[in-house]
Amino acid sequence: MTINVGVPGIGDPGRLIRWLEASGVPDAARLSGIELIAGGRSNLTYRLDFGSGDSAGGEYPHRLVLRRPPLGHVLPTAHDMSREYRVLSALSGGRVPVPAPVGFCADTAIIGAPFYVMAYVEGLALRTKEDGEKITSLQASQISECLAQTLAAIHLVDVAAVGLDGFGRPEGYLARQLKRWQRQWDLSATRELPEFTRLVKRLADRPPEEGEGTLVHGDFRLDNLLIGLEPEPRVAAVVDWEMSTLGDPLADLGLTLSYWTDPGDTQRLGIELSGAVTSRDGFLSSAGFTARYAELTGRDVSGIGYYTAFGCFKLAVVLESIHARFLQNKTVGEGFDQAGSGVPILVERANRMLDDLA
Repeated sequence: MTINVGVPGIGDPGRLIRWLEASGVPDAARLSGIELIAGGRSNLTYRLDFGSGDSAGGEYPHRLVLRRPPLGHVLPTAHDMSREYRVLSALSGGRVPVPAPVGFCADTAIIGAPFYVMAYVEGLALRTKEDGEKITSLQASQISECLAQTLAAIHLVDVAAVGLDGFGRPEGYLARQLKRWQRQWDLSATRELPEFTRLVKRLADRPPEEGEGTLVHGDFRLDNLLIGLEPEPRVAAVVDWEMSTLGDPLADLGLTLSYWTDPGDTQRLGIELSGAVTSRDGFLSSAGFTARYAELTGRDVSGIGYYTAFGCFKLAVVLESIHARFLQNKTVGEGFDQAGSGVPILVERANRMLDDLA
C-alpha cells in the first residue's frame, strides 16, 4: 500500500504507523492517506485514512484524526496536547458530544511534536458564506438552539464527577487571562499598535465581579462544532479544546459573540470565520443568542459587553500570532495571508464596546 510521504507536520509516516500499532489501533499498517483538514488556524488537524474504504471492524473507525501543535515557534503555555486530550477523555460519553479519544503521544521523535489521535466524526463545519448556503433557514434556527444548548451544557458539567478537578483555577481567571494574552502579544507582535495597549489598560481597570467557575471551552464558536443535519440538526461533536480550562463561563459566551455577525453587519476580519454564517436568515441575532443562553443557565448576562470586548482582545492576539507564523512561512494550508488585517479591527471593536459601557 502506498502512502503520501513528507506531509508537513507529520514527517515519515512509518514512525506514526509503528506508534499506532503499539497503541493497539486495529489495521494501523493499512494507513493509506494523511490529509490536512483545512480550517484550523492554530493546532494542525489531519485525517488518517486506513485501507481502501471498507472498514475491517474493530474498536476504532475506519478514519481517525490526529492533532498536533502548529509549526514554528510555539508560545509558552499554548498548544498543550495533553490538556486537550485530558478534557476529551473526561467528557467522552457524556452530555457534551466530543470525538472519542484514541491515544496521546508525548514523544516528539514520532512526528516532531506531541500529538494525540481521536475518532473521526462526520459532520458539517459551518465557517464560510458558502457553508451557510448548505442549510435552510429552519435548519439555521435549529442550529442556533443547538449552539446555545451545547454552550450551556459545557458550563453545567460537574467538573469533579468527570475528573477535571485541578484542570484550572477559576479564582482570578480574567486577571490571569489578561496577563497571559498580553504576554502572548508581546511575544508575537509584528507591529506597534497603541490602541492595543490602551485596550489592555481599560480591560484591567474595570474587571467585573467574579462569579461561579465552570469548565470553559476557550474558543467556542460555530465552526468548532461539527453539525449533523439528519434527521434534524444536532451537534455531532465539539472540537478544538486547546484553550479549555476552568474559569468564568461568561468569557466563553463573550468570545462566541466576538465572532458573531448580525444581519446588516458589514465589517469583516479578513479571514474566514463563522460570523459569515450567523448573519444568514434563521440564525438568532447576537442579542437573541445571549438571551437564550441566559434562559438555559439562569446566569445574569447584563455585563456581557465587557466579556465580548475581552473576547475581541483575545481573538486579536490569536490572529496576530497566526500572522507572525505566516510571515515566518510556518503556516500549513491556505487562508492565512489576511489574518493580520483583522487585528486592528478587533482592537477598535473592543474599545468601542468599552466606550458603550462607560
